[in-house]
Amino acid sequence: MMKIDSLFRFYKKYISPLNPPSCRFYPTCSEYANIQFRFQNPLLALIKTIARILRCNQIFSGGIEYPIVKLNINNIKILHNNKKINIDFWLIPKDKNYFYVIKNLKED
Repeated sequence: MMKIDSLFRFYKKYISPLNPPSCRFYPTCSEYANIQFRFQNPLLALIKTIARILRCNQIFSGGIEYPIVKLNINNIKILHNNKKINIDFWLIPKDKNYFYVIKNLKED
């Protein structure tokens, strides 16, 4: 998990600035891939990421396309110790056990 995050941070910091902004989707393809790898198994995340990158061209219209992941939320437990909790992602229900993943915009 940490290796994947490190790769995406490296890409965003050093490789992405070398190319002009050209992603036709929101969230960007790199952010979409990062979310997929956080919530899906690696093979499924890779397939979805490749499909997204192949659609990122002038043939397709682009637009807003949030990642959809399958989660079994019956087993998720939230621990709370009266401390401030940082929320990185919001899960918006789509279908049974399928959720849109929306990144929380933090104010720093």
